Amino acid sequence: MLAGYGPSVNEEQQQLREALKRTAVALKQGSVTYALSGGYASWALGGPEPEHDVDFLVTEEDAERAEEVLRAAGLRVEQAPEDWLFKAFHGEAMVDILFHIGGAPAPAELIRRARDVEVLSVQMRVLEATDLLATKMVALSEHSCDFGTVLPAARALREQVDWERLRRDTEHSDFAQALLYLTDRLAISPPRSACIH
Repeated sequence: MLAGYGPSVNEEQQQLREALKRTAVALKQGSVTYALSGGYASWALGGPEPEHDVDFLVTEEDAERAEEVLRAAGLRVEQAPEDWLFKAFHGEAMVDILFHIGGAPAPAELIRRARDVEVLSVQMRVLEATDLLATKMVALSEHSCDFGTVLPAARALREQVDWERLRRDTEHSDFAQALLYLTDRLAISPPRSACIH
């Protein structure tokens, strides 16, 4: 999938796209191990384009280095009230640099599994579909439980997802299991195996 082609975009989307490119190039040139995540990763793999911000994932160990390289590239870096991310701005466009997922440090293995995808004419690392959905699902909680942001990605990426691994990777989350119940009922996910393991 070559993301970045299709209908014309509004000014806000154009700014987000520029922020996405600048961030990816800066992290790559700064030798920071990263992966595009969130809504724009879904878009890069064939999902709908988001409207609010761009998300990148780094390890906790690389977070300080990521701040340094983004500042050096001319982005404005701000610390967030939360202790699991920081924010970088290109103009008014916001990029979240996350280093925790679902309350735990982002696993280096997860980021290493990311694949190279051409996004807006830039080769960048993008979370693969199963991991991307898993990160979205384990982030659901009592305070942030908007299935409407996850279901469109699940529908768009369903043929790229290893559904059995996704079920295993998210079985500890009641909210993820509730979402999987919906994907089953809506025929987004394939029928659960009848085999007993």
